[in-house]
Amino acid sequence: MADNLPAEFDVVVVGTGLPESIIAAACARSGQRVLHVDSRNYYGGNWASFSFSGLLSWIKENQEKSENSDECEDWKKLILENEEVISLNKKDKTIEHVEAFCFGDQDSAKDVEEAGALPKLPVFGASGAEGVAQDPNKECPPLDSAVARAESCEPEKAASVDTASTVEENDTEVNCENEGSPSVSSSESALDLGKAEAAPSEVSAQEPKKIMYSQIVREGRRFNIDLVSKLLYSRGLLIDLLIKSNVSRYAEFKNATRILAFREGKVEQVPCSRADVFNSRQLTMVEKRMLMKFLTFCLDYEQHPDEFQDYKNSTFAQFLRTRKLTPSLQHFILHSIAMVSETDCSTVEGLQATRKFLQCLGRYGNTPFLFPLYGQGEIPQCFCRCKAIIDHFGQRISANYFIVEDSYLSESVCRNVCYRQISRAVLITDQSVLKTDSEQQVSILTVPPVDLGQPAVCVIELCSSTMTCMKDTYLVHLTCPSTKTAREDLEPVVQKLFHLNTEAEKETENEELEKPRVLWAVYFNMRDSSGIDRNSYSNLPSNVYVCSGPDSALGNDCAVKQAETIFQEMFPTEEFCPPPPNPEDIIYDEDELASEESGLSNSPETKPEPSSEESSSRGYPCSRDVHSPIRSTLFLQRLSQTPKH
Repeated sequence: MADNLPAEFDVVVVGTGLPESIIAAACARSGQRVLHVDSRNYYGGNWASFSFSGLLSWIKENQEKSENSDECEDWKKLILENEEVISLNKKDKTIEHVEAFCFGDQDSAKDVEEAGALPKLPVFGASGAEGVAQDPNKECPPLDSAVARAESCEPEKAASVDTASTVEENDTEVNCENEGSPSVSSSESALDLGKAEAAPSEVSAQEPKKIMYSQIVREGRRFNIDLVSKLLYSRGLLIDLLIKSNVSRYAEFKNATRILAFREGKVEQVPCSRADVFNSRQLTMVEKRMLMKFLTFCLDYEQHPDEFQDYKNSTFAQFLRTRKLTPSLQHFILHSIAMVSETDCSTVEGLQATRKFLQCLGRYGNTPFLFPLYGQGEIPQCFCRCKAIIDHFGQRISANYFIVEDSYLSESVCRNVCYRQISRAVLITDQSVLKTDSEQQVSILTVPPVDLGQPAVCVIELCSSTMTCMKDTYLVHLTCPSTKTAREDLEPVVQKLFHLNTEAEKETENEELEKPRVLWAVYFNMRDSSGIDRNSYSNLPSNVYVCSGPDSALGNDCAVKQAETIFQEMFPTEEFCPPPPNPEDIIYDEDELASEESGLSNSPETKPEPSSEESSSRGYPCSRDVHSPIRSTLFLQRLSQTPKH
């Protein structure tokens, strides 16, 4: 099938992470011919989401780290005399120190099958049923190719696997009048908020149900577990891009419902909005006035430079101590509102972070954050759609520009690059870290470091209505910049918040009985390739651009900024991700209409696919998105064989 691909494209994009997918969509929208490829058999790279069984396969793959020794040398014949080869990694080396733990009876799940898993294909009889007869006892050939996607301005919306999350039109508007904020405009209401948001559980908090490991395995398809844990700021760059480009129609979102704080060994809710502050029972009337006065100052701090000029060289924590705020208010502002480091954040950076938090309040709810239903991995997929499968060996393809995700670059290219690391943990628990009458809460908690100089840990807890975990469980993500292995960095925080004993061990302390119980956990370190100067890469051609993987920040601004910067360098006169054209405004000439009418007689099997130029002339630029090795006159690479899951 690869032989049917054109020999030339305008842009080749290698990797399906968030920045690569945004660039591919932006290029397609501007009428460029785009080939989007990935050697993995799943979308998103380190931005991906997995079912539970898929994550177990990913863990096994990254623990084994086996090298593929089947080296095909045929590609060398395609190199011209004046060309140099830039080799790519055959194995992803961005994940390290993977450790998984089951705190239940793992043996009970040995013979348990995942519900909804695809059964073996049956043998069709001579009843006229369409299909190819196959021997059910015969093994299928190994999957050497990956599912490919074709990108266009009008991809079909992916069908939801659970109709309960479908949002009707009259549910998309978010009314913020109760918070004294302006109501959401019609363009903003394009972001679908999950129907579950409007109807939280009315079941009172009670003893958690006993969840067995076998149940997690059986309901594994109900889990959508993100490799990277992030939230979307309601006025952040990614939300603005989703609305502007109309890509928001391919995703649904749920409000983060609570901002939590960890202070003096306890988890408590932080009042954010004006109504929350004055309804809070945690704060005295004096503290409420202090907090509102300070937050009002932060909204327009630039208009009052005399109040912070003397502290520009101080940390934000030191500045807060000069504002006559109580220790509890300082803690809330530093760790739960600004969410910045106590030692490394300057006064101006802290004020900027606080203002960003406040400006995002009220757009879609009482907190500044949204979470995409079915996980963060949905967002890259919003920018690309499935189309075809091509073989492992590929063909030689030329292009003007190449976009490659950092993990594909070889060690020789990255020998001078100094990478940071992110420590990650994912837990499946049986109850929330802060029990309330409503079980359906999306919470964010920042746990301050025990020792100065250590990073704070961001904890995001997801309920089942986010479509990321099964009923009666919670999915908990922990993230921080790495100082050691992920387990060494994060396990002390896990022990503070959760109960880790297995079912066979006795619980002796009352405090332990009140904590949520961890049913299953995984720790791993992920490479943080953000912020690397292009000159750090060795011998990188001028038409090759590198996209970074996920960073440790809570939002997605870094990925969006990077995508826009790269796009503008390639096409400085083009608009970045413009809205799709209104079908009513598209003018067809007679030749196009005649060719379309003649094409109606073609069968689905033989109907030709429109070329990129044809699609562009109709207002819907087309991108070919295919997972395949690439050969090129400008950038030569060989992707490894597709990993098997």
